Amino acid sequence: MRLVLIAGGISLLLSLILTPIFARFLRQKGLGQAIRQSTEDVHYPDHETKAGTPGMGGAIMLFSLLVGYASAHIITFRAPSYSSFVALFLTFALGAVGFADDFLKIFKQHSAGIRARTKLGGQIVCGAAFAWMATQNPSISWLNPTNSTMPPASQAISFVRDTGILLPAGLFVIWVIFIVVATTNAVNITDGLDGLATGAAVMSFGAYTVISVWQYGQSCAYGIGPRCYSVADPFDLSVFAAAFAGALLGFLWYNTSPAQIFMGDTGALAIGGGLAALAIMSKTQLLLPLIGLLFVAVAVSVILQVGSFKLRGKRIFRMAPLHHHFELLGWHEVTIVVRFWLIHALGVALAIAIFYGEWIRQ
Repeated sequence: MRLVLIAGGISLLLSLILTPIFARFLRQKGLGQAIRQSTEDVHYPDHETKAGTPGMGGAIMLFSLLVGYASAHIITFRAPSYSSFVALFLTFALGAVGFADDFLKIFKQHSAGIRARTKLGGQIVCGAAFAWMATQNPSISWLNPTNSTMPPASQAISFVRDTGILLPAGLFVIWVIFIVVATTNAVNITDGLDGLATGAAVMSFGAYTVISVWQYGQSCAYGIGPRCYSVADPFDLSVFAAAFAGALLGFLWYNTSPAQIFMGDTGALAIGGGLAALAIMSKTQLLLPLIGLLFVAVAVSVILQVGSFKLRGKRIFRMAPLHHHFELLGWHEVTIVVRFWLIHALGVALAIAIFYGEWIRQ
């Protein structure tokens, strides 16, 4: 548990210190975020004032995550695990895709960023590479301190643990790509109001910290009963999740309304990658929609809006994503963010209750 607290604490401290320095640097260089213009016949309320706010804050978030995770292992003389290496790979690979998008938006003042098909292609490649890495036996000794031969992920669909539905290798890769693409895009769409996605992500990574710590305590590696958890390196996954939560919490201090800095696609895609990796490797894939309830709701609102307009020529919401619908109803931005956080918190609490309840029932 000490490792979890150290990782979270160091990443939190670094994020708190470095985020305003980075924001000040971007502001002095005149490298502010270009606000994307709406294609609909309405305008985002008060969003014009956000033009020029520094972006790409996800870079500091990722740096804090990496240093927090690495420092905790150095301080405690504990070797990192292969599972966390794979989780970090997906997180930083998707962060790199987002960085390319942010670079165009900030340095080139191109509000649309990279092409949608290019971004999607990058997400698919990252997801496919992760699927392959996550099903390999950890043969690199310094990334396998427990000498485990269990790969980080299995090819079974999971809920609170693996189910009996085993996917063929090709279908499993497609399934992983779907989870990665859906999660990253859902987080990216949600990142439309100050602090909205960041605050929700703190709760989600906090939930995975709790879940992974519990799985470690009830791991099959210790031979604890027939309902033990067959998860590779659950404790190190909790360290990764805690470091991510700490980095996000520090960033949230400056990202709340009025935001001093935006996370950009660098942060949004990385967050989605981290959540997808944890869901797959902790074997809680079908529990992810509850742990990421707000992200799912916002993404579904866009799907419904687009589908309704194409099929019926009518909109369901005044504007999608969902948070902009409530802006146009006259809700204040802070009111929307706090109420959406509360809804997300209920989803996270329900997910943890279901996870723990399944163990109690057995």
